[in-house]
Amino acid sequence: MKKCLLFVTAAICILSCKTPASAQQEGDGWISIFDGTMNNWKVGKNASSFSIEDGTIKVNGPVGHLYYDGPVKKHIFRNFEFKARVMTKPGANSGIYFHTSYQEAGWPDRGYEVQVNNSHTDWRRTGSLYDIVDIKETYAKDDEWYTEYIKVEGKHVIIKINDKVVVDYTEPCDVKREDNHPLRLITGGTFALQAHDPKSIVYYKDIMVKPLAD
Repeated sequence: MKKCLLFVTAAICILSCKTPASAQQEGDGWISIFDGTMNNWKVGKNASSFSIEDGTIKVNGPVGHLYYDGPVKKHIFRNFEFKARVMTKPGANSGIYFHTSYQEAGWPDRGYEVQVNNSHTDWRRTGSLYDIVDIKETYAKDDEWYTEYIKVEGKHVIIKINDKVVVDYTEPCDVKREDNHPLRLITGGTFALQAHDPKSIVYYKDIMVKPLAD
């Protein structure tokens, strides 16, 4: 009987130790990178713009960026699928950065921004690959949860809103960016959520990533 208990205990330990609780493995290779707390996320200036409310990340306040800083892929992703459930309040603006890196303050220099904006005065709507492939159409509504999905494989970027493809972009070889976005390039890096302004309120939950082969 004691031997059986030892085997069961060992099996439970192996299963529970495979993936940290802060990066729980879901089905089909998806990994949760948000556990309902700020564990494994890092923010510099204006940290008060990010808080936890009812198990979601609430974004509301002066310009700031919340960077994933956790153990999955040592927070360096090149090829991946990413998805999050998002809800905007009227007039809100935010964004999801990928292939970026931590900055103490300011707009991230590295990486691409995927727009979160269903009714803000900025005409670039949710799903835009900001300043690269901009969308005027609105595919999601304020005060409703929707899914924002990003896939990067090689130089190819796919963005979906509620399973609808809204951006299909391939970064050209030897691309040269304008002076205001010199590092908006496919390089690899982490994710960041944007606080845009004190009047914008946005919620994020069910933040998931599926690493793909590099």
